[in-house]
Amino acid sequence: MSQTRIQGKSGEHTPRGRPGRTVAIRWAFYNCNHITGPTVLQVSTSNTPSPLSIIAPDMREVDQVIALRLDSDVPLVSQVSRYIISAGGKRLRPALLLLICGALGFKGAQRFNLAAVVEFIHTATLLHDDVVDESSMRRGNATANETFGNPASVLVGDFLYSRAFQMMVDTQSLPIMSVLADATNIIAEGEVMQLMNMHNAALDEAGYLQVIRSKTAKLFEASARVGAILSGASPDIEKACADYGQALGTAFQVIDDVLDYTGDATVMGKNLGDDLREGKTTLPLIAAMQRGSDTQRELIKTAIETGDVGMIDQVVAIVKVTGALDVARKAASAEAQRAIEAAKHLPDGPHTMCLLQLAAQLLERQS
Repeated sequence: MSQTRIQGKSGEHTPRGRPGRTVAIRWAFYNCNHITGPTVLQVSTSNTPSPLSIIAPDMREVDQVIALRLDSDVPLVSQVSRYIISAGGKRLRPALLLLICGALGFKGAQRFNLAAVVEFIHTATLLHDDVVDESSMRRGNATANETFGNPASVLVGDFLYSRAFQMMVDTQSLPIMSVLADATNIIAEGEVMQLMNMHNAALDEAGYLQVIRSKTAKLFEASARVGAILSGASPDIEKACADYGQALGTAFQVIDDVLDYTGDATVMGKNLGDDLREGKTTLPLIAAMQRGSDTQRELIKTAIETGDVGMIDQVVAIVKVTGALDVARKAASAEAQRAIEAAKHLPDGPHTMCLLQLAAQLLERQS
């Protein structure tokens, strides 16, 4: 199939601004291949370009801003910053801001500056996270702390935070500065919550969601909200954008946690079992303990409390046999559906369709 198809209520629709390409869109819900129960929008994506390809020219502009604003008179600052930025990554947070701006018709250059800001904030959190987690691999490369040491990683993370706040001031927009400052603070709280829950096998699903909505989803939410504010959107549309970002970010993290027990290290670019080594009680483990036998529950509890990666094969086997992966995928599916419902409030157009496609494709990610 060469076209992207979303099936369901309402008729076919040809997005504006894409002459010569008919994209059939119908709203509907289906049972995800991996789960039963709540359903989510299906997008057939075979032979279709990435939903982010529509903003490729914008992302090149963002890359230029990043390169310019990474400049520092201190050589090590520039070296470490460029090392982690050049390592690649999905750039989903700046992409989300750009897609929202596109959907709402904002074409001002400030979108490139703010997309770079959210990428700097995200990169700073990665530098700090890898130090705290003692990670050695990210995106298939040695982490900055592995290469340059912990002190350099922490301090360059601080530089990226402060540079991001310098760039925020350029907007001269108090609402935007407020959103990004609040998000940065909540992300820090989320990191502390995660630290407090390391090796805590008693963490429940509500506590888990509180951590990931603070630590991961909050910057997705802020990125989408900033795009709406830049575009002069109404309060209702701004809220819809924020809801989309939060739901997308939550689904992204849940799937990331699933991949730690099902993925391919060469595809993911990180060591499998890292979550277990770090003592992170993620949704697959929570569900496995809820559904497993007393013996299975005790084994997982011990693995979490000790961080013993030597038990990873036994843990993975329990996670699979108890259906815990289906539970986690079902949770991610519900969040993806919530994102899609929020995006339906945005104007019809190619950027909005890409937001829908992005949410649906999230369930298929392998890295």
